[in-house]
Amino acid sequence: MIPSLADIDWHSFLARPPLPSPRSQTLAALARQPILITGAGGSIGAALAHRLAALNPHHLTLLESSESNLYALTAELSPSASITPILGSTADPALLEHIFATHSPAIVFHAAAFKHVPLMEQHPLAAIANNVFATETLTRAAAAHHARIILLSTDKAVEPASVMGATKRVAEQIVLTSGGTALRLGNVLASRDSVTEIFARQIARGGPITVTDPAARRYFLTLTEAVDLLLTAAAHPHPPALLAPVLPVPHFIADLANFMARALTPQREIAIEFTQPRPGDKEIEQLWSSTETAQPATPNASTPGELVSIQSSMLPPSQLALALAHLHIAVESRDLIAALAHLQSLVPDYTPSPSVLALARQTTHRVSQ
Repeated sequence: MIPSLADIDWHSFLARPPLPSPRSQTLAALARQPILITGAGGSIGAALAHRLAALNPHHLTLLESSESNLYALTAELSPSASITPILGSTADPALLEHIFATHSPAIVFHAAAFKHVPLMEQHPLAAIANNVFATETLTRAAAAHHARIILLSTDKAVEPASVMGATKRVAEQIVLTSGGTALRLGNVLASRDSVTEIFARQIARGGPITVTDPAARRYFLTLTEAVDLLLTAAAHPHPPALLAPVLPVPHFIADLANFMARALTPQREIAIEFTQPRPGDKEIEQLWSSTETAQPATPNASTPGELVSIQSSMLPPSQLALALAHLHIAVESRDLIAALAHLQSLVPDYTPSPSVLALARQTTHRVSQ
C-alpha cells in the first residue's frame, strides 16, 4: 500500500511559499463560460475539475478515456446539471463534434496525453498518435466552434531527449498555430504514477529508494499550484501564447528521496540506490531553451509563480501541416524510422535516445524479413 502523500508538507521541501493563486475576478470570469477538460480523470485534470466544479460553473464537460478514472471522478463530484462526464477520446472527431455542438465549450483545458517517458520510448508510435494527432483533431474541432485551447505542456518539450517530450513540443506548435495557449510545467508532486508515488512504494517496503542519477534535477510544484497556473494561463489576454511559470532553481531528485524518507518513516533510515538514467531521461530539465527568450507576461513576472511568455521559433502553418501529413503517413504505415525523421523535422532540437533508435532498426529489420 502506498503511504498517504496528502499530509506531506511539500513546501518545506520546495523551500518556498506556495505560488500565488488566481485572482477571484479571474475565477469568476472562467466560471461564466462553458468549459471542456480533456484527460479529466488524470491527476491534474481531476484537480482542475474539482476546482472548477466548486465555482458553480456555467457548464463543465469532463472528457476521459479511462472508464475507471471517469467513474472515480464522477463519484467524488456532487451530482449537478452543470457537469457532464463523457467517456471517450480526443482522437474521436465525431465525438468531439458532438461535444462542441451540444455543450458549446468556449475554453478547452487539454490535459489528455501520454506522459511516461520510458514507456513512450518503448511505444513511440502510440505517443505520436495520442500526443500529436489527438491534439490536432481536438484543435480542429475547437477552431470550427471558436473555442480556445489551453494545452498542458511540459518542460520535457524543451530540447527534448524523449519521444514524449518531442510530441509535446509538436502539440505546442499545433495549439499555438491555432491561436491557443500552451503552459509548460515541471514535475507535479503527489500526482498519480509520479516519482513521489514510486518513492512512497519503495519506502513502504523498507527501501532502497532508487534514483537514476545523483546529478538529476527537476523543477517541482504541487498539484494545487499546477491547477492555479492553468487557471491563470486561461485568463492570459493575448493568445496565442507559450507560457511558463517563474520558478526558483530545480531540486535534486535525490534530495526529494531523502525528504520523503524522513517524512514517511522518521524512525528509520532508508537507503538510496543510484541506478542509471532511463531511456529519454535528461540530467536537468528547463522551462525554456537557450534559443528561446522569456519576457514578462504579467507586471510581476519576476515573482515566483508569475508567468513569462516564451518566444520560440515555429514552423509556418503550411509547413507544419505538410510535416504533420508526412508524419501521419509514417505512423499509419508503422514506419518508425520515417516517423522519427519527420518528428525531428518538426522539432529540430529533438535528440532521439539510443533505445528508440535501436527499436526503429529492429522494427525495420522485422518488416524487411
